[in-house]
Amino acid sequence: MLPTERISFSAITERDPLRLPDKKRMVVWVIVNIEEWDPRETMPRTVLTPPAGGSPLPDIPNWAWHEYGNRVGFWRLLEALDNHGIRAVLAINGKAIASYEPIARAALQRGWEFMGHGFGQKNMQKVPDEREDIRKTVDAIKAFTGKGPRGWLGPGLTETWETPDLLVEEGFDYVCDWVLDDQPVALKTRTRPILNIPYTQECNDVAMMLIQHHKASEYHDRAMDQFEQIYHDSADSARVMALVVHPYIMGAPHRAKYFRQILEKISRLPDVAFWTGEEIHDWYLGERPDALTGAA
Repeated sequence: MLPTERISFSAITERDPLRLPDKKRMVVWVIVNIEEWDPRETMPRTVLTPPAGGSPLPDIPNWAWHEYGNRVGFWRLLEALDNHGIRAVLAINGKAIASYEPIARAALQRGWEFMGHGFGQKNMQKVPDEREDIRKTVDAIKAFTGKGPRGWLGPGLTETWETPDLLVEEGFDYVCDWVLDDQPVALKTRTRPILNIPYTQECNDVAMMLIQHHKASEYHDRAMDQFEQIYHDSADSARVMALVVHPYIMGAPHRAKYFRQILEKISRLPDVAFWTGEEIHDWYLGERPDALTGAA
């Protein structure tokens, strides 16, 4: 299906108000992306351009840059989240669970939600068998946590024309690749609908630091500007905001403090909830029990 066949246009101002429990007005969810980069392949992203150009193998500088995030950077992010009692969502490559088991164990011990993020860090359009890749990711998460993931985030937000259909058929409840709203929305598939939960492209450290090349403080400034606007918008109807981090980016020593500052400021507000994706999913369907029926 084309995107316009999966979802109809809906102006947020024309919807019935959404209400959160306990007098909350908006939800923030934090997604920590854990990736495993295959040193035998071209690196998914780079911080250094090879001096002679091209894509040489092995690419030790760029592989090591990513590896630093999992060895060191993640633990800075974890400390900041722990300081405020925030349970994040771990969007993790299936094969990274074994390779970076201490990270997965730390998330499991804290009750974080595990979200499927591809079996490896590769565009879904380049995966030889997409269904098999999804199944292997589910199996890896289920073997480690005891339950299958309910949510999915494509590596680099990539999808094929079939991805939402396959996700439903493999048991997923929600996806967050469709960054087009501040409230959950239902997507049609060839079987039952699937919920899409608001994610972010612009309040995302990949966009800011690796593509737009902003200074480290841009993450704080943009996150707070976005938060203040969505907080204002939520006066009449609840909204959802995502904060997205990668350990090799926001876990770097010159950036980590800006992530801490955001959590410190937002967590002071009593009418803002920090939830996981599955909590957002269950709340929304409680408020809109016919949401998936209506999208069929």
